[in-house]
Amino acid sequence: MRLLVASGGMAGPGPSTPLIAVEPAGDVRASFLADAVADGGGKVVPAAEAEALVWTDPGRADGLADLLAANPGLRWIQLPWAGIEPQVEVVRSFPERIWTCGKGVYAEPVAEHALALALAGRRRLDRFAKARTWTRPQGEYLLGSRVTIVGGGGIAESLLRLLGPFGCRVTVVRSTPQPMAGAAEVVGDDQLDEALTGADVVVLALPLTPGTAGLIDRRRLDLVAPGAVLVNVARGQLVVTDDLVAALDHGPLAGAGLDVTDPEPLPDGHPLWDRPDVLISPHTANTPAMARPLLAARVADNVRRYAAGEPLVGPVDPAKGY
Repeated sequence: MRLLVASGGMAGPGPSTPLIAVEPAGDVRASFLADAVADGGGKVVPAAEAEALVWTDPGRADGLADLLAANPGLRWIQLPWAGIEPQVEVVRSFPERIWTCGKGVYAEPVAEHALALALAGRRRLDRFAKARTWTRPQGEYLLGSRVTIVGGGGIAESLLRLLGPFGCRVTVVRSTPQPMAGAAEVVGDDQLDEALTGADVVVLALPLTPGTAGLIDRRRLDLVAPGAVLVNVARGQLVVTDDLVAALDHGPLAGAGLDVTDPEPLPDGHPLWDRPDVLISPHTANTPAMARPLLAARVADNVRRYAAGEPLVGPVDPAKGY
C-alpha cells in the first residue's frame, strides 16, 4: 500500500497499478467514473481491497462515513463536486485520510454562466424577457464596468479571462491575496467592504462555510453602485434573501442573476420568481452533460498522479472545509 503525505496531498512510491473503489456502485455516476479510473491506469476493486476511493454521490454522507470506518485501508478519497458541504463533517472525522474534490473542475462552464448573467443584468435582459409589451430603453454597458469577484479559485481565474475583452476593472477578494492575471487588484477578506463599494457587478464564486453564510447582507448590498447587478454562482446561503429583495425594492441593486438560491430548490410561488429584475437558473451553471467529461478527466488525472506519487489536484483542507 502507498504511503500518503497528508500536508502535501502527495501519493507515495509509484508507478504501479492503484487499486481504487468506486462507490456507491449503483449511483448513476459509477459507470463513467469507473471508466475514468481505468483511463488513469487504476484498477476498480471492492472497497475492502482498495487503497483509494472515488465517491460518486455528492449528497450522501452517512454511507461514506460507514464505508471509511469499515475500510481503514482507504487512504485517499476523491469527492465528485467542488462544494463538499454534505460531506464536510465526514472529512473532519477522518483527517488522517487524503481528501480531494472537484474544485476547479467546473470553472469554465460556471464562469461562462456568470458572464451570461452579468451581461443579462447590465443589459436588463431579465426585464425584457419577462415583458409582454414594448418597454422603454434601459440598461448599461458591461464594458468598462467595475466588477468585484468574491472568491479567488478556478471560477475567478476563468472569469477574469472571459472579462478581458470587456475592459472591466476587476477586483478579486480571496482569503489569501496573490496576483491574478486580469485582476486590477486582489485583496483579502478583510477588505471585502472596500471591494464592494462602488461595484457595478458583484460575482459570488466562493465556498459556503460557517464563516461565509449570510456574507452578503443588506449592509454590504448598500455599498455597491446604484444600478449594480449581483450574480451568484456559488451557494444560495451566501446571500440573505430578504436583504436581497429589499436592495432590489429600494436600491441600490438594479438586478440579480441567481444560479443558486436560499432556499433551494426555490419553491413555487416564491416572490423571487415573479420579479422582473431577477433572472433565475435552476443551479445549471454546470449541467450533468457538461460535468461528466470534466469530472472524468479530473479522476483519471488524479489516479495517474496517485500512481506516480505526484501531488493530487483539488486537495481539501479539513479545517477550512473546502
